[in-house]
Amino acid sequence: MASSHSQGLFESLFKLSENGTTIKTETIAGITTFLTMCYIMIINPIILSETGMDYGAIFVATCLAAAIGCLVMGIFANYPIALAPGMGLNAYFASVCLGAMAVPWQTALAAVFVSGIVFFIISLLSIREQIVNAIPMSLKLAIGGGIGLFLAFIAFQKSGIVVANQFTLVQLGDLKSPQVLYAFLGFLMMIVLHHFRVTGAIIISILAVTVLSTLTGHNEFQGIVGEVPSLAPTFMQMDFDGLFTASLIGVIFVFFLVDLFDSTGTLVGVSYRAGLLVDGKLPRLKRALFADSAAIVAGAALGTSSTTPYIESASGVAAGGRTGLTAVVVALLFLGCLFLAPLAQSIPGFAVAPALLFIAILMIQGILDIDWTDITEAAPAFLTIVFMPLTYSIADGIAMGFISYALIKLFTGKAKSVPYMVWIIAALWVFKFAVFGG
Repeated sequence: MASSHSQGLFESLFKLSENGTTIKTETIAGITTFLTMCYIMIINPIILSETGMDYGAIFVATCLAAAIGCLVMGIFANYPIALAPGMGLNAYFASVCLGAMAVPWQTALAAVFVSGIVFFIISLLSIREQIVNAIPMSLKLAIGGGIGLFLAFIAFQKSGIVVANQFTLVQLGDLKSPQVLYAFLGFLMMIVLHHFRVTGAIIISILAVTVLSTLTGHNEFQGIVGEVPSLAPTFMQMDFDGLFTASLIGVIFVFFLVDLFDSTGTLVGVSYRAGLLVDGKLPRLKRALFADSAAIVAGAALGTSSTTPYIESASGVAAGGRTGLTAVVVALLFLGCLFLAPLAQSIPGFAVAPALLFIAILMIQGILDIDWTDITEAAPAFLTIVFMPLTYSIADGIAMGFISYALIKLFTGKAKSVPYMVWIIAALWVFKFAVFGG
């Protein structure tokens, strides 16, 4: 009877029969998705803790934010799409906001929180479609590519492949150092495993390098299972004082804009692979976007950077996932990982760096769809891409992309083809640079 009751509950919540799937299939799909994206619970705490934030609290916040996002997406929106703190935005949060801009992490968390609220409001008012549709495809693709290069540069830094030079700014590091060799080994392993379609290529490589470096005495192992760390150091630590200055409004805008493109692209892309689109559109889109914005707000309150849908969800879809039960399984697995904090703390930065480089490769692939034969499209896209790593700022890359797009179209007689939203965004960035500088 219990089994029949459970089956009925799952059927009622997730419409399993209607979507041609079963509890077993959805469970396998959830495990598959989790294995392809669980690297974030290792990478995110390492990136954010380098700013002075408490490692254990970030680890817990990462797992909880992912679990909350997946549960809301699964139960409320009924999509097989998992969420977790996003790569790229966590690097921007740590390296730019807290690093180059010297913004206190409490204020940066407040910026993430506000961006989630804004995202929620524009989703309810259907403004999201207007913004996304108004921004040229070349700039959308370029933003993803630029973030990819930004991640690659951070990976080179963390592994010691690239080091500082007072004359040329950067130079090649010591390729014979253990951390560089481990980084190369981890990267090679990821590429080979991914080529042979091994599920969990990223996490397998990270763990393999960790074990090897521990056995050779280049890393300290702290255990596997332990008590759940305290969330207190980051929980509800957001500081809204002084948040609404010009520079920090720009930060909020970047968090909002990048997540807007990332979430929309992932939702549509994964749903397309799952055959869930109806007439090219995503049913229950507002519910899916609500799940995304709820996860962002919850994550900021818990103590982590922006949460976003993961393209790795496509692996679960490939395994047969068609409903929100897949996402719920991912949520439960993230909750179970709360007891693995010692293992996460045992993983060195040089084991994580290859994952950043690997993800960068996946992100840069989108620039292939940019029309490079049209110089008025290619030039703004190129500037967007190169400005991000060379200025160490996603925001500056986005700014230069919009400003150059508007100006180039204006002086080549194509001003009428520029959507009004591009003019508004470009003007806002010009005002910011003119009045407040870079």
